[in-house]
This record gives sequence, structure tokens and C-alpha cells, in this order.
Amino acid sequence: MQRLRITFSRGEEVKYITHLDIMRLWERALRRAGIPIAYSQGFSPHPKISIAAPLPIGVTSDSELMDIQLRRRISPYFFMKAVSAQLPAGIDLLRVEQVALTLPSLQSQMRQAEYRVELKTDKGAQEVEDAIHSFLAAKEFPWQHERDTGIRRYDLRSLVHDLWLIGWHESGCTLGMRLRTDSTATGRPEQVTLALGFPNRPTSIHRTKLILAGFSSFSKS
Repeated sequence: MQRLRITFSRGEEVKYITHLDIMRLWERALRRAGIPIAYSQGFSPHPKISIAAPLPIGVTSDSELMDIQLRRRISPYFFMKAVSAQLPAGIDLLRVEQVALTLPSLQSQMRQAEYRVELKTDKGAQEVEDAIHSFLAAKEFPWQHERDTGIRRYDLRSLVHDLWLIGWHESGCTLGMRLRTDSTATGRPEQVTLALGFPNRPTSIHRTKLILAGFSSFSKS
């Protein structure tokens, strides 16, 4: 048995594909590449593939993490070469490494995610900075939004670890965000921008980093 940890990107071509379809895409690519995937036991065996944090529809990323368990050992180099040839445009393998079989699941290790968010706005740079400072200075920020199951109410401030202005220009700005992403709660960039006073949905949301408990952050750089 072997456990490989994969870092991959998702570009514009696949940003509207659902999480379930992404999992199917990976299963198909791994089979076509001849990768000896391990399967669970029982009446309905499924491949032992797990993604750290599903990417919301419409978001791109260059820091996605996935663990795959194999029936027998292969080299990370062989995996990258064989699987890359089976992936569609918009998904690129960035790194493959072996990790211990005894490590906790990726999902249980997830703690935070960082994003780069592009916005169109007529706000000046100082106005944006003031909004960020005001939000971060608040002890709590009561918030609600409507979901399919009804209205959800929560403290948005508790989901935001950090915010910063990356750049500003006359027609818009770029924000950086580090948001809570774990088994109990997940911060959403579009909710944070609304709270900062940006009424329109961001023109672009890109996940740049995933941060696991007890590990260095994972990013393209």
C-alpha cells in the first residue's frame, strides 16, 4: 500500500464543474493512466481518493490537495507523467509526494485557506483600507445569508483570520483573505466582500493556499 499527496491547479476551463464531477474526472484519469488505485471494502467499493476542501463552483485555484491510496508502490515521477497525459485542459499536476499511511485524513487536517479576490469598485484605496481595518477590529460581526435549507445566522468575524489590500486601481481592487476552513465552518470570500461594503459579486476568486494543522501551508510557490 502507498499514499500519495497530489497538489494540482484548477483553471478557468473547469471552474464551473461540481465537486462530484471533479471526483469522477479524477477516477477516470487514474484508470486510463493505469494507476493501481486501492478500493474500500464492502458491498459498494469506492476508490480511496480524498480532496482536502471541495472548491466552490466558479472559483479557480493553484493549491488543491488530494490524497490517493494505491495497492502497490509507484514512483511520484511515474504518477505525474502517466496521469498528466490523461487530464483535461484546466487541471494541471503541480506536485506529487509520498506521505505516511498513518497520517490523519486531509479533511480532518484542514484549518485555513487563502484567496485572491478581484473586485470592481469606485471606492478609493483609503476607503478600502478603512473598511478592512474596521472589520478586523470588530470582536464579532453578526451575519446571515439564505441557503436552500433556510436562513443561516452566524458570526462572520470568527471565520476571518486576516484581510489585506493587495492592490488598487481606478476601476477596482484586489484583496487577500485568510479564511477558516475546517470540519465545522468555512468562510466564503463573497460573504466577506459583502460585509466590507462591496455590493457586487467579485469578478474573480482564486484560492492560493491551503493550510493544514501541524504542517506548512501548501501553495504553488
